[in-house]
Amino acid sequence: MNSRLKVLGIGLAVIGIAFMAGGAFAYYKTNQGSTALQAFSAAQNVKLSYNDQGQLVDRGETAGANKIMALLVTDWGFAVDRSELNPSDPLVNTASEYMYQMATIAYHTLNATTTVTIPEDVVVDGAVVTKAGEYEFVNDGRYWTGFDRTDPIQAAARGEIWTGTAHALIAQLGVGSVTASALTMGLGIAALLAGFGGTILFAGLGLVWATRASTERVKVPALRPATSLA
Repeated sequence: MNSRLKVLGIGLAVIGIAFMAGGAFAYYKTNQGSTALQAFSAAQNVKLSYNDQGQLVDRGETAGANKIMALLVTDWGFAVDRSELNPSDPLVNTASEYMYQMATIAYHTLNATTTVTIPEDVVVDGAVVTKAGEYEFVNDGRYWTGFDRTDPIQAAARGEIWTGTAHALIAQLGVGSVTASALTMGLGIAALLAGFGGTILFAGLGLVWATRASTERVKVPALRPATSLA
């Protein structure tokens, strides 16, 4: 029985070492990804704006930043990690910073104003639905799919407000946010593998130690021959 338990302990120890090696590899690859993301973020050099009190500001005002945060948290339902918003390190390189910067671009696009020029009257079924001229259009919270393209003014305003640049920046920031979140999960998985492997290794070594301890020889006291009474 002891020999079987010893073999089982050795097997558990080997499995534990394998899990710990997997954790080390996961940490190594995650660290590589973090280094690459940091280098990319530094090359982009996009920074959040804070005031001298360490509060987020948009165009110098905290009110604008609060509205952007409300869009991010309330409308989009994103759980912001406040520890990732560091006034001492305004470089956008964490998931919360990427998402906040995305919300900043989206907020200004959703509330943008543009002047639409209709070069000639728009006639539908013999009736003029929109006269030629210039129209000021306020985008009252419309996303790309929220415009009524049957309305000549909205149809023209959509491309002027939701520009290719706005779409590209939001897409790029979204990728950055997902990458940062995945790297954080990678660190968690690495720690989980290492911890699980360490536990199994400890259990295996414990079995080996226990079987060795139980096989120690115990000295039996010598018996003296009985003497007869004369």
